Amino acid sequence: MLLLWVSVVAALALAAPAPGASGQRGLAARALPELPNVVLVVSDSFDGRLTFHPGSQVVKLPFINFMKARGTTFLNAYTNSPICCPSRAAMWSGLFIHLTESWNNFKGLDPNYTTWMDVMEKHGYQTQKFGKLDYTSGHHSVSNRVEAWTRDVAFLLRQEGRPMVNLIPNKTKVRVMEKDWTNTDRAVNWLRKEAVNYTQPFVLYLGLNLPHPYPSPSSGENYGSSTFHTSLYWLEKVAENAIKIPKWSPLSEMHPIDYYSSYTKNCTGKFTKKEIKNIRAFYYAMCAETDAMLGEIILALRQSDLLEKTIVIFTSDHGELAMEHRQFYKMSMYEASAHVPLLMMGPGIKANLQVSNVVSLVDIYPTMLDIAGISVPQNLSGYSLLPLSSETFKNEHKFEYLHPPWILSEFHGCNVNASTYMLRTNQWKYIAYSDGVSVLPQLFDLSSDPDELTNIATKFPEITYSLDQKLHSIINYPKVSASVHQYNKEQFIAWKQSIGQNYSNVIANLRWHQDWLKEPMKYENAINQWLKNPLIQEFEQK
Repeated sequence: MLLLWVSVVAALALAAPAPGASGQRGLAARALPELPNVVLVVSDSFDGRLTFHPGSQVVKLPFINFMKARGTTFLNAYTNSPICCPSRAAMWSGLFIHLTESWNNFKGLDPNYTTWMDVMEKHGYQTQKFGKLDYTSGHHSVSNRVEAWTRDVAFLLRQEGRPMVNLIPNKTKVRVMEKDWTNTDRAVNWLRKEAVNYTQPFVLYLGLNLPHPYPSPSSGENYGSSTFHTSLYWLEKVAENAIKIPKWSPLSEMHPIDYYSSYTKNCTGKFTKKEIKNIRAFYYAMCAETDAMLGEIILALRQSDLLEKTIVIFTSDHGELAMEHRQFYKMSMYEASAHVPLLMMGPGIKANLQVSNVVSLVDIYPTMLDIAGISVPQNLSGYSLLPLSSETFKNEHKFEYLHPPWILSEFHGCNVNASTYMLRTNQWKYIAYSDGVSVLPQLFDLSSDPDELTNIATKFPEITYSLDQKLHSIINYPKVSASVHQYNKEQFIAWKQSIGQNYSNVIANLRWHQDWLKEPMKYENAINQWLKNPLIQEFEQK
């Protein structure tokens, strides 16, 4: 069916927008004969490198390929925080996470925060949301919160089940992630029964859980999501001979932050090549199922005669390590975790274009407003992507709107025992930690070391210093780290007081229960010692 209709669908160009006032972050408000509809599909944990060569060779993603042919692919798009809630907070607010203090999966935006969708609705767009949102405070498990708050405590505990695979041995089982398919169906029905009748433009958001790993009840009810689950139907979409087995550094040579992450994710044990290959194959199969849901939306737009009037955007909150760097999940600045897909197609968007400029999820907010012809606020962290993707943008004005040649990503959550900051430029990836002194930074030349296996920070001190100065000019990261540190303590103390006499039992039975219960007093004492240490002393001791 795909080949039948892919060959006949083409994007139409809108009338040329007039550039706005100098200094604005977009093309600015403009008078158009007809504003486009917008559909934003956001998956969870989708490695952006799968959307272009050579990553695209490992799994069949026909609808992503359709978007590539009919639209613009951003080859270097990044999350602003490689974890669900903070990443989505950046996407919905257009601000770096330290500006909204979206520190972890429990601390995001206020429920009443004005998002780009609120602004578009105020300016006449019909709006609808389905599926996973996860950008406001107060969600996720108690384990997830406590692990983030206690990341500076002097203990090392496994917080996840060992990554594993689970296969449905059925070649006809298509709908594996039922919840996502239900939300996709709801979005499709809304397009066909409601949106098609609107006289005003609409914006639709669909949030998917896939290809996020599934919960692992076999590892204990309080463990996290470490199961890669699919059916034979999707597994057959994966090119087994194209699956790359990642290289691992010996445990003794790992960066200390990487070792902590690998240990807490239960990945420091022995894994056979077959195990690693299976985990990666199952993950890719889950990506194929995600692509099919995107396809349902595209097909519904076409069948409702809305496709040529609608800009479609596909992205993800972060990637998935899938055993690269001896880890699964995200919470890392390595490419598999931080690099996200970002594709746009529709009226006015250049077809078959690949953009190499570095961009990030904070750019979604100004882009959405720019598409709607709404003036983009100057206080946003992001920039409109239309200057890089629009057919109708005039070259002589590009210097006014071009995205800066860097992006910022931060991480302050669980499974990493120091606040982490990534500055990504065209060639370099610089990663600083904590106060910039107590933990060694990392520097990777992605042009010659795309797998990020060689930290060259000490080999090129001038480049390291220059990038660190640039990072400091964007964010006072030692000060932010101290703020997060203090926040973690305050939150933990308040939580402990709220539990009262049941504290010892509750904390022992969180996701780290299998390790904690072996020596409960040792770990309680470690927390007590951490609580006694003043903030300044702790940073000096590291």
